[in-house]
This record gives sequence, C-alpha cells and structure tokens, in this order.
Amino acid sequence: LPAICLWDILKRLPPPELLSAAMVCKGWRETTRRLWKAAEMLRIRVPARAQVGLVGSVLQKCPGLVNLSLRMESDVDATLLAWITFSCPNLEFLEITTSETAINRITGDELGRFVADRRLLKSLKMEACSNLGGFALSSSSLSTIWLSGLHSLSKMVFNCPNLKEISVDFSRHENDNTDLVTMVDALGRNCPRLQNIHIASIQLSNAVVLALTAAQLRGLRMLSLVLGSDITDASVAAIASSYPNLELLDLSGSSITDSGIGMICNVFPDTLSRLLVALCPNISASFIQFATAQLPLLELLDCGLTICDPNSLDSTSEETTGFELAQTSNAKVHLSYQKLIIKHGRLKKLSLWGCSGLDALYLNCPELKDLNLNSCKNLYPERLVLQCPNLENVHASGCQELLIGAIQSQVNNNFAGVDSLLPCKRLADGSKRVRVPHFLSAQSSDDDKKRRRVERPKCNVLVF
Repeated sequence: LPAICLWDILKRLPPPELLSAAMVCKGWRETTRRLWKAAEMLRIRVPARAQVGLVGSVLQKCPGLVNLSLRMESDVDATLLAWITFSCPNLEFLEITTSETAINRITGDELGRFVADRRLLKSLKMEACSNLGGFALSSSSLSTIWLSGLHSLSKMVFNCPNLKEISVDFSRHENDNTDLVTMVDALGRNCPRLQNIHIASIQLSNAVVLALTAAQLRGLRMLSLVLGSDITDASVAAIASSYPNLELLDLSGSSITDSGIGMICNVFPDTLSRLLVALCPNISASFIQFATAQLPLLELLDCGLTICDPNSLDSTSEETTGFELAQTSNAKVHLSYQKLIIKHGRLKKLSLWGCSGLDALYLNCPELKDLNLNSCKNLYPERLVLQCPNLENVHASGCQELLIGAIQSQVNNNFAGVDSLLPCKRLADGSKRVRVPHFLSAQSSDDDKKRRRVERPKCNVLVF
C-alpha cells in the first residue's frame, strides 16, 4: 500500500484504533508515529477505569498539539494538568468535560498555576468545578473562559486583560455564599475587553447588575444573567442605560415585568437580535407581541414558561416549587388565557415551551425555521395559524393530539388528505418523528408543473 494512501486511511481513525494500528508492523508504526507528531487537534474520551497515565502517554506523542478536548469518565485531579503542561507546550485551546459519575478534584490554586504557566493558552473550558474553593487566574493570552459547577468560592479573580468571553455557571444550592458583587467588580477592572458575559446563579440580584453596569465595559455585546429571581426592572434600566449596543440579552428566570420589556424595546431596536426571557412569569403575551413588533432585527426569541395556565397558579401544596410560588404571587398578572400574534420578517427561532396559558397563536414569519410548542397544552387547534414557508422543525411534546394534527396539516397544506400516510418512526428515546414530505408549489398551468418543480423544505413535527 503506498505511503500516501496509508497516511490518508490511518488519519481517519480515532485515537484507540490508531494505537492498535501501530502494533501491526514497523511500517504502520512509523506512519502512526508521524501522524501523532503532526496532530494539532485531539479529542479523547477517557473511560471510567482508565489511568491518567494513559492519557499522558498519548499526549506525549503529540508535541504540536494546539486544541485538546477531553471527555473524562474517570476522576480528574492536578495530575492531568501536569501531563498537559509537560506534553503540550503549544496548547491554545483546552476543554475538559466530565460524566455524571466523574469527580473533578482540581483546586483553585492548581488551576491558577496551570493558567499562569500556559503562555499560549487562549481558551479554557472546564466542567464540575465544585472543588475549586477559590482562585485567581492571571493570563495575558486567555480570551475565553468557561467554568461550570462552581460553588461557594472564597475568591474569584480574573486578571486577564485580553479576555473577551466569560461563562460562569454556579450550582443551584441555596447555601452558595459566593460574593458575586465583588467578582463582577473585579471583572470590570481587570478585563476591560469583555464582549460576552454569561452568569448563571440563583444569587444574582440588582446589586450584582449595578456592579456590572458600573464597570462600563464598552465592548459588551452579549449579556446573559440567568436564574436571578431577584433581578427586576431596575436592572433592566441599568443595563439599558449602560450598554445600548447589546446584540444578545438573556434574563431568563428573572422577575422583570412588561415594563422591563418596554425598556428593552425602546433602547435596543437597532442592535438586539436575540432575546431570551424564559421562566419570567410576570411578562404577558401582549408585551411579547409588542417586542416582536419593536425589535426588527430579532432572530431568536425564547419565552418558555412565561405565559402560564392561570388555573395552575393556585398550587399551595408542600410540593410547590419556588418557581410555582413566584407564579402564584403574580397570579393577578394573568387572569385568563392569552393569544399571541407575531408578524416578523427576520425571526428564525421561536420558543414557547411550557406556555400553557396560550390558547391562540398566529405566526406570519417567512424566515422562521424552528418553533418550540412543547407543553402548550391549552392551545386550540382552530386558533393556530402558521404562515411560515421555511419552517423545518416544530416541537410539539405534551400537546393535544388535535393540535399535532393541525400542525401537520398546516405545514403540509397541499397534502392534508394524506396525513395518515406520513412515515412515523419510533426513536430509541421513545420519541416519534413525523416527517412531512415535499410538495409542489402551485403553478399557473399544467405546462409549468411539467417544466419546473419548486420544492418546499421538509418540516419535521417532533412529538415525544
């Protein structure tokens, strides 16, 4: 077999098979050795019982590695970071994800030393960071940091002058005592080039938002503050006055009201393309409709669990969740079922999952590709109108059978009479995918039909 052919074949093998190929003969071993040496990107899944030394032996074969992604099913500790430091001097992108059974034992001091030693590292993403305790990351090269699973940090310092994107996701435990105000204040002082900020924590509050707006991050374009039930319209006012050029705003899980939506519409009509206000029970359908009319650049809108069933707001049992209590306290906002009318020329993705208080929906969105109606259980089939010629996926889990039939009929209006013939396939997870076949657009004459066929994109109605 010519060497060039062998190279082209072996380079397609995943790491375990490539290690096995090296034991076939001397020629194959030499080719695999050169492949490892030339590798710049590597993705490895480390099984539950594998030793970290095995990962190190693989990394030693790749001195030119630039991008490394590890899926850890075994426990993680500082030994792994030591192997990476020793074996990958040119590493720029590092991602460490963990399975549910794996434990990340890396401490904040160990992570801080690792980052300080990596002069070329640009992106660091790591999951299950519950054992960090506290950290101080200093790097002149880092531009992206993602840390998830954080809990009760004694300190959290980012001294990264070139940092452009940060994502910190905290555990949902109520006893988390991390000082987010101090963290955000440090971000403003030490990371002036930030463009994208994502913080997910139940400790988010108006005080945190005020500290963030005081930082005056002039380049900020994407702001995501998730699960902060103490965030109110006062925070929206502060954000709007400090960062008028936002392209993405995510305040899901907050307590903002219709007044907050009005401020967003007044300030961001020329910039905002993605708005996420899921789990915000104080927002009404009329102001969601108002937002789509006032934000012409909008491409993504997530309103999941905002328009809720008014008959379910009187839950007072011991099993009532915190979010249900928030709904109960604001029951006066939604006294009846609501309708939603959206006409938008650029909207591509609309999520209304869990909007059980919605009984009528009228969409005229020529660019819409993905529509999520999961658990819209009170939406009437006869009050559903979908004028969305480019629709590709409709998610309809937990909806009435009649509504699912109405969706299928409307996205396949030229084949309404053959709904029963649509191919259905039960997937491994128990969901059922209903495929809607292509149809021909209406033509002015039979001759036109013979000469040209215009096919509409296939649309899937996904039922779980």
